[in-house]
Amino acid sequence: MKVVFMGTPEFAVPCLEALVEGGYDVTGVVTQPDKPQGRKMKLTPPPVKVRALEYSIPVFQPQKMKESGVLEQLSAWEPEVIIVVAYGKILPKEILELPQFGCINIHASLLPKYRGAGPIQWSVLNGEKETGVTSMYMEQGLDTGDMILKASTPIGENETASELQMRLSHLGAQVLLDTLKLVEQGNVPRQKQDDALSCYAPMLDKSLSPLDFTRPGKEIHHQICGLADWPCATAKLEGSTLKILRSEWVEQVPGQPGEITVQGKKLLVACGDGSGVHLSLVQPQGKKPMTDAAFLNGHPIPPGAKLE
Repeated sequence: MKVVFMGTPEFAVPCLEALVEGGYDVTGVVTQPDKPQGRKMKLTPPPVKVRALEYSIPVFQPQKMKESGVLEQLSAWEPEVIIVVAYGKILPKEILELPQFGCINIHASLLPKYRGAGPIQWSVLNGEKETGVTSMYMEQGLDTGDMILKASTPIGENETASELQMRLSHLGAQVLLDTLKLVEQGNVPRQKQDDALSCYAPMLDKSLSPLDFTRPGKEIHHQICGLADWPCATAKLEGSTLKILRSEWVEQVPGQPGEITVQGKKLLVACGDGSGVHLSLVQPQGKKPMTDAAFLNGHPIPPGAKLE
């Protein structure tokens, strides 16, 4: 079966690998253009492009899907199916209708929950106990197409969004292979999504970062875990920004919301419901990430100090 693959970030790489190693004829890969990254703004190829070139698969990087030449290039690759995994661009109708077996998306949530660009992060931010991956036929709506297969997995109590993303990327690869087997057999189930059960998971931004310790401790913990990779949860300590990268929920922590308790080499912070969080990995302004023990060695905490 001839396949065109569309994807961009690291999350999509295991699906591309599964296609190649599963014997599918990946005739071309579409990914987003190289972008400047880092302090030196070095032009950097997306992870999917790097892996595709290692397989000697042709790569196409259009700025817009409706620009001249896109449909012609895709048609030249003669796809029987187009697989889309975190590509990051909306596909126009003429592309959705191009392949014989349609366009199939691997989405990192149990649809119809968490449609949109940030399903993994929002499932952690909202304290979900379970998430998963859904394969679905694409249509012009945003993640609204008929569902094919689902696979679920529990979310660990202290699991960060980036850790969960790694697991879901491999789960997604297996769902993709199982889905394509059904396509080849001509036996694909189609389940309509119930829009009444849907919710939207928008892209993250830095407005989500500040922590409000008057909120319950578990909510603070979920915020830290959900934002751990980017944009990171933050608080102010003596006027300087402290990034909070890892945490654990603690059932009881004394003090007013935001008040710091040092317990041995542990950095504990009280929250609004009488519980608190253990800040196990932090990053002071202008410094590298460090454990709370290392932070406390260089930053003595006076009695009554608070994070704000």
